[in-house]
This record gives sequence, structure tokens and C-alpha cells, in this order.
Amino acid sequence: MLNRIWLSFILIGIAAAILGGRAEVVTRAVTEGSQTAVETALGLIGTIAFWMGLMRIAEDAGLILLLARIIRPFVRWLFPEVPANHPALGSILLNMSANLLGLGNAATPLGLKAMAQLQELNEEPDTATNSMCTLLAINTSGITLIPTLVIAARAAAGSKNPAEIVGTTIIATCCSTMAALTVDAFCRHWGRKKPGGWR
Repeated sequence: MLNRIWLSFILIGIAAAILGGRAEVVTRAVTEGSQTAVETALGLIGTIAFWMGLMRIAEDAGLILLLARIIRPFVRWLFPEVPANHPALGSILLNMSANLLGLGNAATPLGLKAMAQLQELNEEPDTATNSMCTLLAINTSGITLIPTLVIAARAAAGSKNPAEIVGTTIIATCCSTMAALTVDAFCRHWGRKKPGGWR
């Protein structure tokens, strides 16, 4: 669906340029856009390599496991339906810890693994459980302490202080996470009042 939307934007833009007698604008935009994309990508390589390397060192040093131990009581409160010793809880903890550090490459497989393990607890395989919805909400809006990719993009764009967004990022992601958890809690409560539960 999203691909169709983007394709329609492109075709409408090309058609508007041709009908307006400015076809050269499309050619120039394609050429300049491609050049900018390559320059930005090359500029990002070094910065992303540095930050991802730094985060990998933190991961190997046990920072993710430390964060997982710190947030464990909070996760138990968020996922009361998951048994205390179930493997899904460990995957959720590691997923959330990786997201906190901006380690998307590590967080994604952990999140998928957690979903698969939560599915094992699902009595209705064709319907997402409350825990699965909560995990999705947290991953979509999750708190980020170090926005690695955004810092890298700002550095590549020539920012004098690319890491200055860390504070505002923490505030923004805290707000988005609180909003997501509030909606999640509302849907759980409302679903219990409806016949058949939340769908």
C-alpha cells in the first residue's frame, strides 16, 4: 500500500511538471537528489561505524544485561500475563534494553524472538494477546537514551554539535512511550467491557 502511495506521488509530480512545461525540473531534481543521497550515505559511514562500535563495546561489556536487571520490575508490571520464568520475559528485557541504547540492529531480532515466544503463550493464535500489543506499543514509541542514527545523520549534515539532541530525544521518547502505554491500558480496560474482549 505504501509503495502505491509513493508511486502515485512520483507520477503526479512528473505529470504536473510535464503539463506545466517544466520537464527539466524533474531531470535536475533526479540528478541532484541522487548526488545528495550518495554524499550523505558516504558521510554517514564513519559516524555510524563509530557510534555502532561504541554501542557494541557497551553491549559486550554487559551494559544491556545491566539495564535489563534495572528495568526488570517495571517489565514484570507491564507484562503480568507472562510467567516470571518464561523465556519471553528475558527477550523482552533485552529488546527494551537494546532500544534504550539505540541499538536497533540488536533490538529487532530480540523483539521478533520475544513475539514468537509470546505467541507460544497465546491461546488464540489468530489474535494478538495483551502482552503482544504492549510490546508492539513499546517498540514503536520506545524511550531512546542515545539516538545513534540521528546523531550520525546530524554529523554528516555538518552539525557543530550533533549530540545536542540527546536531551530532547529522551523527553520526546518518554512522552511518546507514556502516550502509547496509556492507549494500551485504555484498550485493555475497554476490551474487557466489550463482549469477546478487545479486537
